[in-house]
Amino acid sequence: MTTTQQSPLSDRFVGDHPTDAGGDVPEGAPSIDGVVLTPKDVSLNGPPTFATVEGERLHRKQKLAGALRIFGRFGFGEGVAGHITVRDPEFPDHFWVNPFGKSFRHMSVSDLILVNHDGHVVYGGQPVNRAAFVIHAAIHQTRPEVVAAAHAHSPFGKSFASLGIPLAPLTQDACVFYDDHRVIETQGGAVVFEVEAGRELAAAFPDGKAAIHQNHGLFTVGETVDEAVFWFVTMERSCQAQLMAMAAGEPKPIRHEYARYTAEQTGFPLAGWFSFQPLWQEICGTDPDLFN
Repeated sequence: MTTTQQSPLSDRFVGDHPTDAGGDVPEGAPSIDGVVLTPKDVSLNGPPTFATVEGERLHRKQKLAGALRIFGRFGFGEGVAGHITVRDPEFPDHFWVNPFGKSFRHMSVSDLILVNHDGHVVYGGQPVNRAAFVIHAAIHQTRPEVVAAAHAHSPFGKSFASLGIPLAPLTQDACVFYDDHRVIETQGGAVVFEVEAGRELAAAFPDGKAAIHQNHGLFTVGETVDEAVFWFVTMERSCQAQLMAMAAGEPKPIRHEYARYTAEQTGFPLAGWFSFQPLWQEICGTDPDLFN
């Protein structure tokens, strides 16, 4: 059984919600379709909670399959590169991941494989991308708070990564990453196949929601698939925006106090989860076979 919990998102995003004033409705009060136009009590639902580990596992796998299809829809695929992982709720030293060589756009729940931190596929019959295991296993081992991690060779992310600079606070959207991401030079540009190389990369990413791996691309993490994937999508777009702004002239960054305030208001985990929901709604409507 799945339930949803009310979240503080309503307070953070749309302010206070007064309840009905109560009492008699004045005669002649304005109404639409019989609904009197008085203040209503409204709320937002947060992430679901689960009565069983099996229900939570299925939910994580469904979100993972949908997120991979979203990556495909955005054109983040580059041959067999790219992967999203999510911890298993019962066995947190194992993670679910897309199989090696399967198109993002055709991913279904039944395609996903479970891999342990030694790189062995323990559920499923398809192989794992060696780089996915080496890097993501190291991140999951180094950072126990990370439930999901995302990486792809997206066009603007890898272009921006060649500059070796962090994202600047040029837009409200980019402020999500203000003082919360890092540029990693370690192993930059090299295909990461060795376990020790993956550990070295993970050691350079001890905190924060995102990393720009020089000459490689973007990595994002989160407490849910939803959060990690939304951070990736918006970081890719922020890279695009900064590249365009730099090509057009000399961008003017947002002042520190404004950038910090915007980051505090929009860069917390629940905000990432919530911002993913329109993408989830769309992919569920257009690709119902992802649940197969």
